[in-house]
Amino acid sequence: MTKLPNKAFHKLVPNLREKGFYKHKEVRSINWPEYTLAQIEEAKEIFIFIKEHVDVCNKIIQNKVGRPLTSAKILAKAILVCEFLHLQERQAQGWLDIVGSFIGIYEHLDDRVIGEAYNNPEVLYILKQVFNNSKTSDGKLSGDGTGLETSRKQNYESNKETGDYLTSIVDSREIVQAFDAGGKQECRIMHELIKEVEGNSLRLDAGFIDRKLTKEISDLKMIPYIFPKKNTILNGNLSWKNMYLSLYNDVMKWLKEYHQRSHTESFHSSFKRRNKIIMKRRPTARLSQITARIILHNKRKLIYYDRLAKAN
Repeated sequence: MTKLPNKAFHKLVPNLREKGFYKHKEVRSINWPEYTLAQIEEAKEIFIFIKEHVDVCNKIIQNKVGRPLTSAKILAKAILVCEFLHLQERQAQGWLDIVGSFIGIYEHLDDRVIGEAYNNPEVLYILKQVFNNSKTSDGKLSGDGTGLETSRKQNYESNKETGDYLTSIVDSREIVQAFDAGGKQECRIMHELIKEVEGNSLRLDAGFIDRKLTKEISDLKMIPYIFPKKNTILNGNLSWKNMYLSLYNDVMKWLKEYHQRSHTESFHSSFKRRNKIIMKRRPTARLSQITARIILHNKRKLIYYDRLAKAN
């Protein structure tokens, strides 16, 4: 039996974090008139998207007797508009009277109804359908976790233990394929998230080093790229050995694939910068708010790539 080169591998790993592997890209100049026009067109497309994708969703059938409640589809549309325009419930009450008819809302919704919509399980069920029905994937997947602060003064590293945590898998276009905001430790929840995605490869940082996870990724016909730690040894199952031997035998090729994982970090950065702090506290309401924001993020990315395709 051939002895694995563990000592040589341990010497290699610290050098993998050295800078200088890639050339710096030039910062593109912004044409502000074109940017403004693109933002207007994006808003129109997103309003049409909200109407069409919510209307085709299935509702939970409820045999309740009494006064009919506001449709869950209408409430789901209201939440998506609130998150797109960054509106609080009182502001949304007025704005929905103005733009509501464009997306199929023909009744007045007061701020209390809009606020309670976030905590409605049927509304969340519809939002999850919109998320699943509207995403696409190029198969080049990456995963990571990030803290969700409850104030701008919070620091991510010092607040991991609060349970305000988002773990996600995105493709190389930063389109979210699966996510969890339940506060579970990122490596543990990744065992479940990988079952919800389809792809050719999956990139994870050293926080996800787990022989069982590596095998599960390989069993799903995806090539795993998990960054090693200094004390990582090559002994393990076949998928584990193959992953790190491919790194050992061709460092630059492996790193070129692995560093596409930065798209996950870019998504998390964009998610926090573009949106206000997650203010909902109840679990269902919180998940509804996060789901709505991810739906809108995905749609913005799809609009951007569709525009690039047409330009080319």
